[in-house]
Amino acid sequence: MAVASVAFRYAKSLLDLAKEKGLTEEIHKDMLFFKNTLDGSRPLVLMLKNPIVRSSKKDAVLNAIFKGRINPMTSAFIDIIARKNRESIIDDIAIEYIRLYDEQKGIERATVITTTPLTDELRAKFKEMVARKTGSQLVDLTEKVNPQIIGGYILQLGDQQVDASVRSQLNELTLTFLN
Repeated sequence: MAVASVAFRYAKSLLDLAKEKGLTEEIHKDMLFFKNTLDGSRPLVLMLKNPIVRSSKKDAVLNAIFKGRINPMTSAFIDIIARKNRESIIDDIAIEYIRLYDEQKGIERATVITTTPLTDELRAKFKEMVARKTGSQLVDLTEKVNPQIIGGYILQLGDQQVDASVRSQLNELTLTFLN
């Protein structure tokens, strides 16, 4: 079975249980914390995906990192994932949970990359642009700074990307002149 469908099933089950217990917000925070921790620790991700490392070791590491810092229900869920030898897809499960939560709440996530940090006015314009495009009133905008794009911006919304950077325009001009 594909990783995406397995991750979806686990995430959906966790979301349904969280709804039933009235803990969707708390579990969502745990999943964000979990995802951010994994995003910030490549060795941890590699260890979880390594088939040579025993499941009990992976579970012990996860408990050492997260126990007491997350909701007991999330902790129990991670234990179940470990018992089922699914630690290698735990990051996919967290991503899928966050996506399902956002879908349920009507939240659109977008990333904007600029050469300098956004002002409040520009931030509001980007949020408005995303809201107009998606029809959603709740927009979570992640901001990244990358001086290599020279100027302009790159807006990523789901699997779509608007590249209005100077670097991209210069590359297009170069290709036009070469042809």
